[in-house]
Amino acid sequence: MIRSKKIRWGIIGLGNIAHQFAQDLALVEDAVLTAVASRNLEKAEIFSNSNNCTKFYGSYDAIFKDDSVDIIYIATPHDSHAELTIKALQNNKHVLCEKPLALNYKDALQMIEASKQNNKFFMEAFWTRFNPSLQEALHKIKNGEIGEVKYINADFAFALENLEGNRMTDLKLGGGTLMDIGVYPLFLVYLILGIPIEVAAKANFHNSGADLQTAIILQYDNAQALLHSSFMSSSNMRATISGTKGRINLNSKWFKAQSYTLVVNDKKSKHKLPTKGKGYTYEIDECHKCINEGKVESSLWSHQNSLDLIKIVDEVKNQIGLEFPSDKG
Repeated sequence: MIRSKKIRWGIIGLGNIAHQFAQDLALVEDAVLTAVASRNLEKAEIFSNSNNCTKFYGSYDAIFKDDSVDIIYIATPHDSHAELTIKALQNNKHVLCEKPLALNYKDALQMIEASKQNNKFFMEAFWTRFNPSLQEALHKIKNGEIGEVKYINADFAFALENLEGNRMTDLKLGGGTLMDIGVYPLFLVYLILGIPIEVAAKANFHNSGADLQTAIILQYDNAQALLHSSFMSSSNMRATISGTKGRINLNSKWFKAQSYTLVVNDKKSKHKLPTKGKGYTYEIDECHKCINEGKVESSLWSHQNSLDLIKIVDEVKNQIGLEFPSDKG
């Protein structure tokens, strides 16, 4: 179906992820990047010029007030997600907010309530949920091709060169591996096995109080998951879903997989599903579909899904003793 009306996007928080998102946005036929905003006007102008965007602002409030913007992609540091999302929704904007949705359950709940109160679409930007390899793997799991899932192993790790003065280790900004990259393995297990009955976790910390390395065990009635996130060393970044009849390997880097391997009766078959662009295009399409259908949430990654996941994250935080300044409010 060809849609005549383009959906007009705004972006705030103009870092590396926002650049990648903007490049993929240009690949979506019924999307247009209308405006961008940063607290630094010069940065906004440079981003705008490099992404064929007509408007740029030196404040977030300015883009919230722009009637030519339908939906805002929020890619600021984690600590500001809740405040900015709520402001955007209150200003009649749909919102796609980068993960993690918020730093705690309380803030996430307020964001979702704002979406419903203002009747505006709102989704956490878990782009991996819409990845073609993951979608097909989930279909095979649901159809019982690997039997009953008993074990999941997934990690996300890389050596961070500059730990000092880095956004990723700044506790005030929600830094640390759990919130930045550890949420990915937790997301995968939740998607397949749901909410665990027990969580066990340990971490090593930076002197800022942010976690540098976190290991997690999720216990289910008839399954377990072993997960890891780290800024201290690299890993293969493959994810393995093991069942009673076989297993599925989401190939590296699993969270943006271009293929997966199915193993049944010791027979391997590789399935290549290269993404369009870097892979953000699929979550963009989902936003458009929901907006055009008048929905406030996606059925593939719903408000409840986000709340369930942040509850699990909160329990990991409790287990490792991680506390952000905003948690005390």
